[in-house]
Amino acid sequence: MPLASLIGRWAMQPFSKALPPLGDTERAALEAGTVGFEGQLFAGRPDFDVLTAMGPNQLTEREQAFLHNEVRALCRMLDDHAIDQAHDLPPEVWRFLREKRFFGMIIPEEFGGLGFGHYAHATVVARIATVNVATAVTVMVPNSLGPAELLLRYGTDAQKEHYLPRLADGRELPCFGLTSPYAGSDAASIPDRGVIVEREFNGKLTRGFLVDFDKRYITLAPVATVVGLAFHAIDESRPEGQRDLGITCALIPVPHDGMEIGRRHRPMDSAFMNGPIHGRQVFVPMDWIIGGEKQVGQGWRMLMECLAAGRAISLPALGSSMQQTALYVSNGYGQIREQFGLPVGKFHAIAGLVAQMSAELYASDAARRFTAAALDKGERPSVASAILKVQLTEAGRRAVNHGMDILGGKGIISGPSNLLGVAYRQAPIAITVEGANILTRALIVFGQGAVRCHPHVLDEMAAVQANDETALGKALIAHGKHVMVNLWHSLFGAPVLGTPPDELEREARLIARMSAKYALTADLAMGMLGGKLKRMELLSARLGDVLAHLYLASACVWRYRVEAAPELLPFAQAAIRLQLDEAGKILRDLYANLPTAGRRVIGALVLRRTAHLAPLRDVQLIELADLLRTNPRIVERLAPDLSEPAAGGLRDLMHAMELGAQLGDAGDTTAALNKVLRRTNSLEEAARSAPDPELALAYLRAADKVIQVDDFEGPARNADGRADLDRPAGSSVNPPAAPPSVPSTPPPSARPPERTTPPRVPAT
Repeated sequence: MPLASLIGRWAMQPFSKALPPLGDTERAALEAGTVGFEGQLFAGRPDFDVLTAMGPNQLTEREQAFLHNEVRALCRMLDDHAIDQAHDLPPEVWRFLREKRFFGMIIPEEFGGLGFGHYAHATVVARIATVNVATAVTVMVPNSLGPAELLLRYGTDAQKEHYLPRLADGRELPCFGLTSPYAGSDAASIPDRGVIVEREFNGKLTRGFLVDFDKRYITLAPVATVVGLAFHAIDESRPEGQRDLGITCALIPVPHDGMEIGRRHRPMDSAFMNGPIHGRQVFVPMDWIIGGEKQVGQGWRMLMECLAAGRAISLPALGSSMQQTALYVSNGYGQIREQFGLPVGKFHAIAGLVAQMSAELYASDAARRFTAAALDKGERPSVASAILKVQLTEAGRRAVNHGMDILGGKGIISGPSNLLGVAYRQAPIAITVEGANILTRALIVFGQGAVRCHPHVLDEMAAVQANDETALGKALIAHGKHVMVNLWHSLFGAPVLGTPPDELEREARLIARMSAKYALTADLAMGMLGGKLKRMELLSARLGDVLAHLYLASACVWRYRVEAAPELLPFAQAAIRLQLDEAGKILRDLYANLPTAGRRVIGALVLRRTAHLAPLRDVQLIELADLLRTNPRIVERLAPDLSEPAAGGLRDLMHAMELGAQLGDAGDTTAALNKVLRRTNSLEEAARSAPDPELALAYLRAADKVIQVDDFEGPARNADGRADLDRPAGSSVNPPAAPPSVPSTPPPSARPPERTTPPRVPAT
């Protein structure tokens, strides 16, 4: 008997017990998408030629023109504070979004859409989000997981011809109802049920579903004109145990009998539309099932396949925009605001934070752009998209938190002049939606990665399910060789495959070595713990985090090669160092927490020769901060999506920074002006001390506007001047209220039109 068969016979029973059985929903999630460079990292053999062969991001002339014209014009219509106070977008913004087809970016031109690629789509969202997150969310939802994408991939010809042109030009505004009160993260367990029936509909007997559903957290639901709905399809004519046909996706026009829609949630009091949808005995004709009757029961697979790409676009773009805005604000305010006779940005405590923000932004945006390039080449990297969703939304929250610390009192006073307050309040939203980060870290990144990215585990699982002893034996032999190679590379050094940029050759060697150590550690953890590892979420989350940091570090190598920006070399090196240092810390924590004997000895052996993963030294952080403060071009390269809003603190800061740059002398002139200002307490007198008094006065006034915060009328006062606490406070002295053109809800002319009768999709 061949060796493979002997090994397979011996291993079949223990492996059958150790490997958890795969249900249909888990199988659909695991099989969704493709495996990219993250698979090479998981295997311990990253090839930098494969990495850099992905090529740079590309924009077509139409995409570039749209960013330069329509997106720029939109951003200049957005007043973050006014929109936040009004709890809605202005009517003119709703109209502009429809007329310029922002809701149809992913819809092909043949259906009246813009037909943009993934990178262009993400860039549009990021640029809008730097000035107003609510508008960015409003734009991104119709272009991400929802009816348009589902129709494009699975819809019938009749459904595409009816809905796609109407979605593209804004006549229809979609939402998608998946989450239920009793099924949030466990979305596959939605309790919503639809039973197959025949009903008279539009004058004839029609086959369809009678659906009861209860959905919440549905973005755009209060203003939607068509609802995408996920529910369990039930056929009661089948034998017991075979009646659940599986999750099914349908499109329901608004209004429709039995469906209640229009009420509103207020996620962190944000201005974007979000609300619940309820349905009781709602009849859904079979024609309204996305893809028709043949797609009944295929909804979960459809959703997982769309998420495999969708997670890598919109929410990572929001996270990147938060980082870009926070870096610009922190660096700019650090130059304008002085304390103790120095710009606060020169204090090392602040400089270190700003430098760390810049290095994190370089890495996270590198990963976002690299993954977008992969998507535009036809890949659908499910594990990488989950990495991006977690890492960029968390990085966005960290950056805003750091920015708030640097702003101090300026950051916590609400009003038109506030720079980061709205973003600070909204940061948890991106953390929570499309798979909460705490779940995605613990179950998806490593849970899917261990199966999809590992070179042999999927073969072993398939062999066990097929009860094929020979196939299992062959897979185990290959797996054993794989472990021995990574053990050797972990102990004695890993070769660098491919040719990384010369300037980053040392960093590439570190990535290769850490990748081998990670691959060995993943195999040891799976071998020691087996199926229990799935339930030990603290350990699996750490394994997922290490893969994520390796992915971000590798993307930095790609970015430096394709971007050809030598002035950013220190930031690329710092970004890689930070990511690898974090990966090393997590691996040490993991070995300290393995519930097996000898874990510390094994960890010390595997992690030997990792002293080179020391974090950035203080002197390196200060050097990065000095570059940011003295070279505006670097900030522009790190925050290319930053856009100019209609009004508010960010625009004030941009204006002050522009005037400061015109003064020149790398801050010497502004320092001299501030010195005179402290002595005289007069903007005019300080300006007269400058070579160009007119320019100096303009700068001082702009800087003063940045430093000031908003104040409002306090409690009413009695005749004796004391506060009358029995009377309400008056209106604000310097009110940040929305202009009259921004009502609390847009008028009918600003909204997608409602219909008195729902359209009927022709049967195929």
